[in-house]
Amino acid sequence: MIQNPILPGFHPDPCICRKGEDFFLAVSTFEWFPGIPMYHSRDLKNWELYTHVLTDDQLVDLRKLPSAKGIWAPCLTYCEEEDLFYVIYGVMNSMNARYFDVDNFLITARDIRGPWSEPVYLHSSGFDASILHDDDGKKYIVSLEWETREGYEKPGFISLAEYDPEAKEIVGYPKKIWCGGTDRGCIEAPHLTKRDGFYYIMCAEGGTGYNHCVTMGRSKDVWGPYTGDPKNPIVTSVPKNSYERHDYDHLKPKYFNPDAPLQKCGHGSYVDLPNGETYLVHLCARPFVPELRCTLGRETAIQKMQWTEDGWLRMADGGCLAREQVPEPDLPECSMPGIPDFDDFDEPELGNWYYAPRNMPETFADVKVRPGYVRLRGQESRTSLNRVSILARKLTGVYGRVTTKMEFTPEIYQHSAGLILYYDNMNYVNLRKYYSETLKSPALSVTQLENGVKREMVDTRVAVEDRPVYLRLMMEGRKLWFLWSYDNEEYREIGPVFDMTKYSDEYCKFGEFTGTMVGLTCADHMKHRHCADFDFFEYLSDTGKGINE
Repeated sequence: MIQNPILPGFHPDPCICRKGEDFFLAVSTFEWFPGIPMYHSRDLKNWELYTHVLTDDQLVDLRKLPSAKGIWAPCLTYCEEEDLFYVIYGVMNSMNARYFDVDNFLITARDIRGPWSEPVYLHSSGFDASILHDDDGKKYIVSLEWETREGYEKPGFISLAEYDPEAKEIVGYPKKIWCGGTDRGCIEAPHLTKRDGFYYIMCAEGGTGYNHCVTMGRSKDVWGPYTGDPKNPIVTSVPKNSYERHDYDHLKPKYFNPDAPLQKCGHGSYVDLPNGETYLVHLCARPFVPELRCTLGRETAIQKMQWTEDGWLRMADGGCLAREQVPEPDLPECSMPGIPDFDDFDEPELGNWYYAPRNMPETFADVKVRPGYVRLRGQESRTSLNRVSILARKLTGVYGRVTTKMEFTPEIYQHSAGLILYYDNMNYVNLRKYYSETLKSPALSVTQLENGVKREMVDTRVAVEDRPVYLRLMMEGRKLWFLWSYDNEEYREIGPVFDMTKYSDEYCKFGEFTGTMVGLTCADHMKHRHCADFDFFEYLSDTGKGINE
Protein backbone atom coordinates (compact mmCIF):
# COMPACT_ATOMS: atom_id res chain seq x y z
CA MET A 1 0.00 0.00 0.00
CA ILE A 2 0.99 3.60 -0.56
CA GLN A 3 0.83 5.72 2.59
CA ASN A 4 -0.44 9.28 2.18
CA PRO A 5 0.78 11.92 2.04
CA ILE A 6 3.46 10.82 -0.40
CA LEU A 7 5.17 14.21 0.02
CA PRO A 8 4.68 15.37 3.62
CA GLY A 9 5.07 19.01 4.55
CA PHE A 10 4.92 22.07 2.30
CA HIS A 11 4.06 20.48 -1.10
CA PRO A 12 0.88 22.10 -2.49
CA ASP A 13 -0.74 22.14 -5.95
CA PRO A 14 0.87 18.97 -7.36
CA CYS A 15 1.00 18.36 -11.10
CA ILE A 16 2.18 15.03 -12.50
CA CYS A 17 3.30 13.76 -15.90
CA ARG A 18 5.00 10.69 -17.34
CA LYS A 19 7.78 10.15 -19.85
CA GLY A 20 8.17 6.46 -20.56
CA GLU A 21 8.75 4.69 -17.24
CA ASP A 22 9.53 7.89 -15.33
CA PHE A 23 7.01 9.95 -13.41
CA PHE A 24 7.67 13.59 -12.54
CA LEU A 25 5.74 15.73 -10.10
CA ALA A 26 5.98 19.51 -9.57
CA VAL A 27 4.62 21.59 -6.68
CA SER A 28 4.27 25.27 -5.76
CA THR A 29 6.96 27.21 -3.88
CA PHE A 30 5.51 30.75 -3.47
CA GLU A 31 8.27 33.06 -2.10
CA TRP A 32 10.90 30.32 -1.69
CA PHE A 33 13.95 29.61 -3.87
CA PRO A 34 14.87 27.44 -5.63
CA GLY A 35 11.46 27.43 -7.26
CA ILE A 36 9.26 24.53 -8.44
CA PRO A 37 10.83 21.36 -7.03
CA MET A 38 10.62 18.39 -9.34
CA TYR A 39 10.13 14.95 -7.78
CA HIS A 40 10.85 11.70 -9.60
CA SER A 41 9.46 8.18 -9.21
CA ARG A 42 9.16 4.93 -11.13
CA ASP A 43 6.53 3.26 -8.96
CA LEU A 44 4.42 6.21 -7.65
CA LYS A 45 5.28 5.10 -4.12
CA ASN A 46 8.92 6.09 -3.68
CA TRP A 47 9.89 9.63 -4.63
CA GLU A 48 13.17 11.55 -4.83
CA LEU A 49 13.73 15.30 -4.94
CA TYR A 50 15.24 15.33 -8.43
CA THR A 51 15.81 18.95 -9.42
CA HIS A 52 14.30 22.45 -9.43
CA VAL A 53 12.98 24.39 -12.39
CA LEU A 54 13.59 27.99 -11.27
CA THR A 55 17.11 28.69 -10.04
CA ASP A 56 17.76 32.23 -11.27
CA ASP A 57 16.53 34.75 -8.70
CA GLN A 58 17.39 37.62 -11.04
CA LEU A 59 15.30 36.32 -13.93
CA VAL A 60 12.41 35.52 -11.57
CA ASP A 61 12.49 38.36 -9.06
CA LEU A 62 10.54 37.59 -5.87
CA ARG A 63 12.22 40.15 -3.64
CA LYS A 64 9.88 42.42 -1.68
CA LEU A 65 6.87 40.21 -2.41
CA PRO A 66 4.87 39.43 0.75
CA SER A 67 4.51 35.88 2.00
CA ALA A 68 2.11 33.69 -0.02
CA LYS A 69 2.91 35.58 -3.21
CA GLY A 70 5.46 34.40 -5.77
CA ILE A 71 5.34 31.11 -7.67
CA TRP A 72 1.85 29.60 -7.86
CA ALA A 73 0.57 26.27 -9.19
CA PRO A 74 3.04 25.04 -11.80
CA CYS A 75 1.63 22.97 -14.66
CA LEU A 76 4.02 20.23 -15.80
CA THR A 77 3.39 18.39 -19.08
CA TYR A 78 5.38 16.27 -21.50
CA CYS A 79 4.68 16.55 -25.22
CA GLU A 80 5.72 13.25 -26.75
CA GLU A 81 5.51 14.53 -30.35
CA GLU A 82 8.10 17.20 -29.56
CA ASP A 83 9.99 15.23 -26.90
CA LEU A 84 9.68 18.37 -24.81
CA PHE A 85 8.74 19.19 -21.23
CA TYR A 86 6.58 22.23 -20.61
CA VAL A 87 6.17 24.13 -17.36
CA ILE A 88 3.66 26.94 -16.96
CA TYR A 89 3.81 28.95 -13.77
CA GLY A 90 2.35 32.13 -12.38
CA VAL A 91 4.10 34.85 -10.40
CA MET A 92 1.55 36.31 -8.01
CA ASN A 93 2.63 39.89 -7.43
CA SER A 94 -0.24 41.27 -5.36
CA MET A 95 -3.59 40.31 -3.87
CA ASN A 96 -4.44 43.84 -2.71
CA ALA A 97 -8.17 44.63 -2.80
CA ARG A 98 -8.59 41.11 -4.26
CA TYR A 99 -7.33 42.13 -7.69
CA PHE A 100 -4.84 39.22 -7.78
CA ASP A 101 -2.18 40.67 -10.07
CA VAL A 102 -0.41 37.67 -11.58
CA ASP A 103 1.84 37.13 -14.60
CA ASN A 104 1.79 33.70 -16.27
CA PHE A 105 4.80 32.28 -18.11
CA LEU A 106 5.70 29.22 -20.22
CA ILE A 107 9.11 27.53 -20.35
CA THR A 108 10.35 24.33 -22.02
CA ALA A 109 13.25 21.86 -21.74
CA ARG A 110 14.43 18.68 -23.46
CA ASP A 111 15.70 17.36 -20.15
CA ILE A 112 13.66 17.78 -16.98
CA ARG A 113 16.90 18.90 -15.30
CA GLY A 114 17.21 21.75 -17.77
CA PRO A 115 18.40 24.00 -19.14
CA TRP A 116 14.99 25.65 -19.39
CA SER A 117 14.12 28.15 -22.06
CA GLU A 118 13.63 31.86 -21.53
CA PRO A 119 10.16 32.53 -20.07
CA VAL A 120 7.39 33.32 -22.55
CA TYR A 121 4.80 35.69 -21.14
CA LEU A 122 1.23 34.41 -21.62
CA HIS A 123 -1.24 36.71 -19.86
CA SER A 124 -2.23 38.17 -16.50
CA SER A 125 -5.97 37.49 -16.42
CA GLY A 126 -5.87 34.91 -13.65
CA PHE A 127 -3.91 32.10 -12.05
CA ASP A 128 -3.38 28.31 -12.22
CA ALA A 129 -2.70 28.41 -15.96
CA SER A 130 -2.03 25.11 -17.73
CA ILE A 131 -1.57 23.79 -21.26
CA LEU A 132 -3.20 21.19 -23.51
CA HIS A 133 -1.19 19.63 -26.34
CA ASP A 134 -3.96 18.58 -28.71
CA ASP A 135 -3.53 15.61 -31.04
CA ASP A 136 -3.88 17.89 -34.08
CA GLY A 137 -0.80 19.87 -33.07
CA LYS A 138 -2.65 22.83 -31.60
CA LYS A 139 -2.00 24.07 -28.09
CA TYR A 140 -4.36 25.75 -25.64
CA ILE A 141 -3.90 27.70 -22.42
CA VAL A 142 -6.59 27.24 -19.78
CA SER A 143 -6.74 29.20 -16.53
CA LEU A 144 -8.96 30.74 -13.91
CA GLU A 145 -9.98 34.20 -15.08
CA TRP A 146 -10.15 36.27 -11.92
CA GLU A 147 -13.35 38.29 -11.54
CA THR A 148 -12.91 41.84 -10.20
CA ARG A 149 -16.32 43.35 -11.03
CA GLU A 150 -19.07 43.93 -8.51
CA GLY A 151 -22.19 41.86 -8.97
CA TYR A 152 -20.42 38.91 -10.60
CA GLU A 153 -19.70 35.52 -9.06
CA LYS A 154 -16.24 35.36 -7.57
CA PRO A 155 -13.52 34.32 -7.76
CA GLY A 156 -14.29 33.87 -11.47
CA PHE A 157 -14.55 31.29 -14.24
CA ILE A 158 -12.36 29.04 -16.35
CA SER A 159 -11.20 30.57 -19.62
CA LEU A 160 -9.41 29.19 -22.68
CA ALA A 161 -7.12 30.64 -25.34
CA GLU A 162 -5.22 29.06 -28.19
CA TYR A 163 -1.44 29.34 -27.96
CA ASP A 164 0.68 30.08 -31.03
CA PRO A 165 4.14 28.50 -30.45
CA GLU A 166 5.62 30.31 -33.44
CA ALA A 167 4.54 33.77 -32.30
CA LYS A 168 5.01 32.73 -28.66
CA GLU A 169 1.76 34.30 -27.53
CA ILE A 170 -1.90 33.49 -27.05
CA VAL A 171 -4.29 34.12 -29.93
CA GLY A 172 -6.75 36.89 -29.10
CA TYR A 173 -8.31 37.01 -25.64
CA PRO A 174 -9.27 34.05 -23.43
CA LYS A 175 -12.91 32.92 -23.67
CA LYS A 176 -15.11 31.67 -20.86
CA ILE A 177 -15.73 27.89 -21.07
CA TRP A 178 -16.65 26.54 -17.60
CA CYS A 179 -18.12 27.59 -14.25
CA GLY A 180 -17.69 24.31 -12.39
CA GLY A 181 -19.16 20.90 -11.83
CA THR A 182 -20.58 21.64 -8.37
CA ASP A 183 -22.05 24.62 -6.51
CA ARG A 184 -19.15 24.80 -4.05
CA GLY A 185 -17.78 27.88 -5.84
CA CYS A 186 -14.18 29.09 -5.79
CA ILE A 187 -13.28 27.22 -8.98
CA GLU A 188 -9.56 27.08 -9.84
CA ALA A 189 -6.70 24.77 -10.90
CA PRO A 190 -7.96 23.77 -14.37
CA HIS A 191 -6.25 21.04 -16.40
CA LEU A 192 -7.35 20.04 -19.90
CA THR A 193 -6.67 16.56 -21.30
CA LYS A 194 -8.01 14.58 -24.25
CA ARG A 195 -9.12 10.95 -24.27
CA ASP A 196 -11.24 8.89 -26.68
CA GLY A 197 -12.52 11.95 -28.52
CA PHE A 198 -13.50 13.87 -25.36
CA TYR A 199 -11.84 16.94 -23.92
CA TYR A 200 -11.80 16.60 -20.14
CA ILE A 201 -11.54 19.55 -17.80
CA MET A 202 -10.38 18.84 -14.27
CA CYS A 203 -10.71 21.62 -11.69
CA ALA A 204 -10.55 22.31 -7.99
CA GLU A 205 -13.67 23.74 -6.38
CA GLY A 206 -14.78 24.84 -2.92
CA GLY A 207 -11.66 26.88 -2.10
CA THR A 208 -8.30 25.47 -1.07
CA GLY A 209 -9.59 24.84 2.45
CA TYR A 210 -11.94 22.41 4.17
CA ASN A 211 -14.51 22.31 1.34
CA HIS A 212 -11.90 21.61 -1.33
CA CYS A 213 -12.48 18.98 -4.02
CA VAL A 214 -11.58 17.71 -7.49
CA THR A 215 -14.25 17.85 -10.21
CA MET A 216 -14.44 16.97 -13.90
CA GLY A 217 -16.39 17.89 -16.98
CA ARG A 218 -16.10 16.92 -20.65
CA SER A 219 -16.93 18.07 -24.14
CA LYS A 220 -16.51 16.94 -27.75
CA ASP A 221 -15.27 20.46 -28.59
CA VAL A 222 -12.36 22.10 -26.80
CA TRP A 223 -14.39 25.32 -26.60
CA GLY A 224 -17.32 23.54 -24.98
CA PRO A 225 -19.99 23.34 -23.86
CA TYR A 226 -18.74 21.10 -21.06
CA THR A 227 -20.94 18.67 -19.14
CA GLY A 228 -20.09 17.90 -15.54
CA ASP A 229 -19.56 14.40 -14.20
CA PRO A 230 -22.88 13.44 -12.56
CA LYS A 231 -20.89 12.03 -9.63
CA ASN A 232 -18.92 15.23 -8.94
CA PRO A 233 -16.85 15.72 -6.87
CA ILE A 234 -14.59 12.81 -7.77
CA VAL A 235 -12.10 13.32 -4.90
CA THR A 236 -12.70 15.31 -1.71
CA SER A 237 -12.62 15.33 2.09
CA VAL A 238 -16.30 16.34 2.24
CA PRO A 239 -18.56 14.15 0.08
CA LYS A 240 -21.80 15.95 0.97
CA ASN A 241 -23.20 18.61 -1.37
CA SER A 242 -23.00 22.30 -0.52
CA TYR A 243 -23.91 25.61 -2.09
CA GLU A 244 -21.14 28.16 -1.55
CA ARG A 245 -21.05 30.19 -4.76
CA HIS A 246 -21.82 33.31 -2.74
CA ASP A 247 -18.82 32.89 -0.40
CA TYR A 248 -15.39 33.24 -1.95
CA ASP A 249 -13.48 32.79 1.30
CA HIS A 250 -11.24 29.81 0.63
CA LEU A 251 -10.78 28.31 4.12
CA LYS A 252 -14.35 27.39 5.23
CA PRO A 253 -13.48 25.54 8.48
CA LYS A 254 -17.17 24.65 9.00
CA TYR A 255 -16.64 21.86 6.45
CA PHE A 256 -14.04 20.04 8.52
CA ASN A 257 -14.95 16.35 8.32
CA PRO A 258 -13.92 14.41 11.46
CA ASP A 259 -14.30 11.14 9.53
CA ALA A 260 -11.76 12.11 6.86
CA PRO A 261 -8.13 11.08 7.45
CA LEU A 262 -6.96 13.76 5.03
CA GLN A 263 -8.46 17.26 4.93
CA LYS A 264 -8.60 19.97 2.23
CA CYS A 265 -8.31 17.37 -0.55
CA GLY A 266 -8.44 18.96 -3.99
CA HIS A 267 -6.36 20.55 -6.78
CA GLY A 268 -5.71 17.33 -8.68
CA SER A 269 -3.73 16.11 -11.66
CA TYR A 270 -3.88 12.59 -13.09
CA VAL A 271 -1.55 10.32 -15.02
CA ASP A 272 -2.32 7.22 -17.12
CA LEU A 273 0.12 4.35 -16.74
CA PRO A 274 1.33 2.18 -19.66
CA ASN A 275 -0.48 -0.81 -18.10
CA GLY A 276 -3.86 0.97 -18.21
CA GLU A 277 -3.97 2.04 -14.56
CA THR A 278 -4.63 5.66 -13.61
CA TYR A 279 -3.55 7.60 -10.53
CA LEU A 280 -4.35 11.12 -9.37
CA VAL A 281 -2.20 13.36 -7.18
CA HIS A 282 -3.83 16.11 -5.14
CA LEU A 283 -3.11 18.41 -2.26
CA CYS A 284 -4.27 17.59 1.27
CA ALA A 285 -3.67 18.74 4.83
CA ARG A 286 -3.54 17.23 8.32
CA PRO A 287 -4.69 19.74 10.93
CA PHE A 288 -4.31 19.78 14.66
CA VAL A 289 -7.75 19.11 16.15
CA PRO A 290 -9.70 20.92 17.55
CA GLU A 291 -7.63 23.97 16.56
CA LEU A 292 -7.92 23.12 12.82
CA ARG A 293 -4.45 24.48 12.18
CA CYS A 294 -2.19 22.88 9.57
CA THR A 295 1.40 23.49 10.67
CA LEU A 296 2.79 21.30 7.88
CA GLY A 297 0.86 23.26 5.28
CA ARG A 298 -0.74 21.67 2.26
CA GLU A 299 0.83 18.33 1.36
CA THR A 300 0.72 15.97 -1.65
CA ALA A 301 -1.31 12.75 -1.68
CA ILE A 302 -2.19 10.19 -4.36
CA GLN A 303 -5.32 8.16 -5.15
CA LYS A 304 -5.90 5.12 -7.35
CA MET A 305 -8.47 5.93 -10.04
CA GLN A 306 -10.25 4.10 -12.84
CA TRP A 307 -12.06 5.06 -16.03
CA THR A 308 -15.67 3.88 -16.15
CA GLU A 309 -17.28 2.27 -19.17
CA ASP A 310 -19.12 5.49 -19.92
CA GLY A 311 -15.89 7.50 -19.84
CA TRP A 312 -15.66 9.16 -16.43
CA LEU A 313 -12.70 9.16 -14.07
CA ARG A 314 -13.57 7.92 -10.58
CA MET A 315 -11.79 6.63 -7.49
CA ALA A 316 -11.08 2.93 -7.81
CA ASP A 317 -12.97 2.10 -4.60
CA GLY A 318 -16.16 3.62 -6.00
CA GLY A 319 -16.33 6.53 -3.56
CA CYS A 320 -14.95 10.04 -3.53
CA LEU A 321 -13.44 10.34 -0.03
CA ALA A 322 -9.65 10.62 -0.26
CA ARG A 323 -7.88 7.66 1.33
CA GLU A 324 -4.87 7.60 3.57
CA GLN A 325 -3.77 4.20 2.25
CA VAL A 326 -3.92 3.47 -1.46
CA PRO A 327 -3.24 0.27 -3.46
CA GLU A 328 0.09 0.33 -5.26
CA PRO A 329 0.22 0.22 -9.06
CA ASP A 330 1.29 -2.92 -10.86
CA LEU A 331 4.83 -1.65 -11.32
CA PRO A 332 8.18 -2.95 -10.05
CA GLU A 333 9.03 -1.29 -6.75
CA CYS A 334 11.89 1.16 -7.18
CA SER A 335 13.53 2.73 -4.14
CA MET A 336 14.72 6.31 -4.38
CA PRO A 337 17.34 8.27 -2.43
CA GLY A 338 15.82 10.32 0.37
CA ILE A 339 16.88 13.57 1.95
CA PRO A 340 19.49 12.72 4.62
CA ASP A 341 18.73 13.25 8.30
CA PHE A 342 22.31 14.40 8.90
CA ASP A 343 24.20 16.81 6.67
CA ASP A 344 27.84 17.43 7.57
CA PHE A 345 28.33 19.86 4.67
CA ASP A 346 31.23 17.79 3.32
CA GLU A 347 29.94 17.86 -0.26
CA PRO A 348 31.21 20.55 -2.67
CA GLU A 349 27.67 21.71 -3.39
CA LEU A 350 24.83 22.65 -1.08
CA GLY A 351 22.11 19.99 -0.85
CA ASN A 352 19.12 20.61 -3.12
CA TRP A 353 16.73 20.24 -0.18
CA TYR A 354 17.62 23.67 1.23
CA TYR A 355 15.50 26.74 0.52
CA ALA A 356 15.64 30.45 1.23
CA PRO A 357 12.97 33.15 1.08
CA ARG A 358 13.10 35.25 -2.12
CA ASN A 359 16.79 34.52 -2.89
CA MET A 360 18.78 31.51 -3.94
CA PRO A 361 20.56 29.96 -0.93
CA GLU A 362 23.92 30.12 -2.71
CA THR A 363 23.80 33.93 -2.61
CA PHE A 364 24.61 33.81 1.13
CA ALA A 365 25.44 30.16 1.99
CA ASP A 366 28.88 28.81 1.05
CA VAL A 367 30.13 25.23 1.56
CA LYS A 368 33.45 25.73 -0.25
CA VAL A 369 35.16 28.50 1.70
CA ARG A 370 35.59 26.22 4.75
CA PRO A 371 35.22 22.55 3.78
CA GLY A 372 33.01 20.61 6.17
CA TYR A 373 31.00 23.68 7.14
CA VAL A 374 28.36 25.91 5.64
CA ARG A 375 29.17 29.59 6.08
CA LEU A 376 26.17 31.92 6.23
CA ARG A 377 26.75 35.58 5.47
CA GLY A 378 24.46 37.77 7.51
CA GLN A 379 22.06 40.11 5.76
CA GLU A 380 18.85 41.90 6.70
CA SER A 381 16.55 41.14 9.61
CA ARG A 382 14.45 38.00 9.48
CA THR A 383 11.36 40.17 9.06
CA SER A 384 12.63 41.61 5.78
CA LEU A 385 11.01 40.93 2.41
CA ASN A 386 14.25 41.56 0.59
CA ARG A 387 17.56 39.82 1.41
CA VAL A 388 17.40 37.42 4.35
CA SER A 389 19.88 34.68 5.27
CA ILE A 390 17.69 31.73 6.25
CA LEU A 391 18.81 28.30 5.05
CA ALA A 392 15.79 26.09 5.68
CA ARG A 393 14.28 22.66 5.18
CA LYS A 394 10.61 21.76 4.95
CA LEU A 395 9.08 20.50 8.17
CA THR A 396 7.74 16.99 7.44
CA GLY A 397 6.35 16.11 10.87
CA VAL A 398 5.45 17.75 14.16
CA TYR A 399 7.47 15.28 16.22
CA GLY A 400 11.22 15.51 15.92
CA ARG A 401 14.50 17.14 16.78
CA VAL A 402 16.79 19.61 15.02
CA THR A 403 20.44 20.07 16.07
CA THR A 404 23.36 22.11 14.77
CA LYS A 405 26.85 23.09 15.87
CA MET A 406 27.65 26.76 15.32
CA GLU A 407 30.80 28.88 15.43
CA PHE A 408 29.96 32.56 15.56
CA THR A 409 31.62 35.59 17.13
CA PRO A 410 29.24 38.54 17.23
CA GLU A 411 30.96 41.90 17.57
CA ILE A 412 27.99 44.23 17.89
CA TYR A 413 24.35 43.74 18.83
CA GLN A 414 23.35 43.85 15.14
CA HIS A 415 25.14 40.52 14.61
CA SER A 416 23.13 37.38 15.36
CA ALA A 417 22.94 33.77 14.19
CA GLY A 418 21.29 30.56 15.22
CA LEU A 419 18.41 28.14 14.76
CA ILE A 420 14.96 29.13 13.52
CA LEU A 421 11.49 27.67 13.08
CA TYR A 422 9.92 29.88 10.40
CA TYR A 423 6.49 30.15 8.86
CA ASP A 424 6.94 33.57 7.29
CA ASN A 425 8.63 36.90 7.93
CA MET A 426 5.93 37.82 10.47
CA ASN A 427 5.81 34.47 12.28
CA TYR A 428 8.89 32.67 13.57
CA VAL A 429 10.79 31.71 16.71
CA ASN A 430 14.58 31.98 16.81
CA LEU A 431 17.30 30.80 19.21
CA ARG A 432 20.13 33.21 18.48
CA LYS A 433 23.61 34.06 19.59
CA TYR A 434 24.35 37.77 19.56
CA TYR A 435 26.42 40.41 21.36
CA SER A 436 24.76 41.67 24.54
CA GLU A 437 25.78 45.17 25.54
CA THR A 438 24.05 44.61 28.89
CA LEU A 439 26.15 41.53 29.68
CA LYS A 440 29.16 42.85 27.75
CA SER A 441 29.66 39.44 26.19
CA PRO A 442 28.20 37.08 23.61
CA ALA A 443 24.85 35.73 24.72
CA LEU A 444 22.07 33.36 23.75
CA SER A 445 18.42 34.36 23.82
CA VAL A 446 15.10 33.54 22.18
CA THR A 447 13.17 35.92 19.94
CA GLN A 448 9.62 35.34 18.72
CA LEU A 449 7.60 37.13 16.09
CA GLU A 450 3.88 36.37 16.27
CA ASN A 451 1.70 37.99 13.62
CA GLY A 452 4.14 40.88 13.41
CA VAL A 453 4.51 41.44 17.16
CA LYS A 454 8.11 40.95 18.30
CA ARG A 455 9.07 39.54 21.71
CA GLU A 456 12.80 39.64 22.43
CA MET A 457 12.41 37.60 25.64
CA VAL A 458 15.30 39.24 27.47
CA ASP A 459 14.56 37.04 30.47
CA THR A 460 15.93 34.09 28.47
CA ARG A 461 19.28 35.84 27.95
CA VAL A 462 22.35 33.93 29.10
CA ALA A 463 26.02 34.83 28.63
CA VAL A 464 28.08 32.26 26.72
CA GLU A 465 31.76 31.75 26.08
CA ASP A 466 33.27 32.58 22.73
CA ARG A 467 33.50 28.98 21.54
CA PRO A 468 31.39 26.57 19.46
CA VAL A 469 27.89 25.98 20.73
CA TYR A 470 25.29 23.33 19.96
CA LEU A 471 21.74 24.51 19.39
CA ARG A 472 18.71 22.23 19.47
CA LEU A 473 15.00 22.50 18.71
CA MET A 474 12.59 19.91 20.11
CA MET A 475 9.12 19.33 18.66
CA GLU A 476 6.46 17.26 20.42
CA GLY A 477 3.16 17.76 18.66
CA ARG A 478 1.73 21.04 19.88
CA LYS A 479 4.87 21.91 21.84
CA LEU A 480 8.28 23.17 20.74
CA TRP A 481 11.24 24.44 22.75
CA PHE A 482 14.96 25.16 22.49
CA LEU A 483 18.07 23.84 24.22
CA TRP A 484 21.80 24.54 23.99
CA SER A 485 25.05 22.86 24.94
CA TYR A 486 28.84 23.20 24.76
CA ASP A 487 29.53 19.47 24.35
CA ASN A 488 26.43 17.96 22.64
CA GLU A 489 25.79 15.89 25.76
CA GLU A 490 24.61 18.14 28.58
CA TYR A 491 21.84 20.36 27.23
CA ARG A 492 20.13 23.24 29.00
CA GLU A 493 16.66 24.46 28.14
CA ILE A 494 16.33 28.09 27.14
CA GLY A 495 13.13 30.05 26.72
CA PRO A 496 9.49 29.00 27.09
CA VAL A 497 7.52 26.22 25.43
CA PHE A 498 5.86 27.53 22.27
CA ASP A 499 2.58 26.55 20.62
CA MET A 500 3.40 24.69 17.39
CA THR A 501 -0.16 25.00 16.06
CA LYS A 502 0.24 28.75 15.59
CA TYR A 503 2.66 28.25 12.71
CA SER A 504 -0.09 27.61 10.19
CA ASP A 505 -2.27 29.16 7.48
CA GLU A 506 -5.14 29.31 9.90
CA TYR A 507 -3.34 31.34 12.59
CA CYS A 508 -0.91 33.53 10.65
CA LYS A 509 -2.49 36.77 9.46
CA PHE A 510 0.14 37.92 6.96
CA GLY A 511 0.64 34.78 4.91
CA GLU A 512 -1.08 31.60 3.82
CA PHE A 513 -0.77 28.63 1.46
CA THR A 514 2.80 27.69 2.46
CA GLY A 515 4.11 25.61 5.38
CA THR A 516 6.52 25.67 8.30
CA MET A 517 10.27 25.49 7.70
CA VAL A 518 13.19 24.89 10.05
CA GLY A 519 16.78 25.91 9.52
CA LEU A 520 19.87 28.02 10.09
CA THR A 521 20.02 31.79 10.04
CA CYS A 522 22.47 34.67 10.25
CA ALA A 523 21.90 38.42 10.31
CA ASP A 524 24.20 41.43 10.05
CA HIS A 525 22.10 44.57 10.20
CA MET A 526 25.21 46.76 10.00
CA LYS A 527 27.29 45.80 6.94
CA HIS A 528 25.68 42.58 5.63
CA ARG A 529 28.98 40.67 5.75
CA HIS A 530 29.51 39.12 9.21
CA CYS A 531 29.37 35.31 8.98
CA ALA A 532 28.48 32.24 11.01
CA ASP A 533 29.86 28.75 10.39
CA PHE A 534 27.71 25.65 10.94
CA ASP A 535 29.42 22.25 11.22
CA PHE A 536 26.32 20.13 10.58
CA PHE A 537 22.55 20.20 10.38
CA GLU A 538 20.58 17.25 11.74
CA TYR A 539 16.83 16.91 11.33
CA LEU A 540 15.26 13.79 12.86
CA SER A 541 11.54 13.62 12.12
CA ASP A 542 9.22 10.98 13.54
CA THR A 543 6.73 10.84 10.66
CA GLY A 544 5.26 7.63 12.04
CA LYS A 545 3.35 9.59 14.67
CA GLY A 546 0.01 11.12 13.77
CA ILE A 547 -0.46 14.87 13.99
CA ASN A 548 -2.72 14.63 17.04
CA GLU A 549 -0.94 11.88 18.97
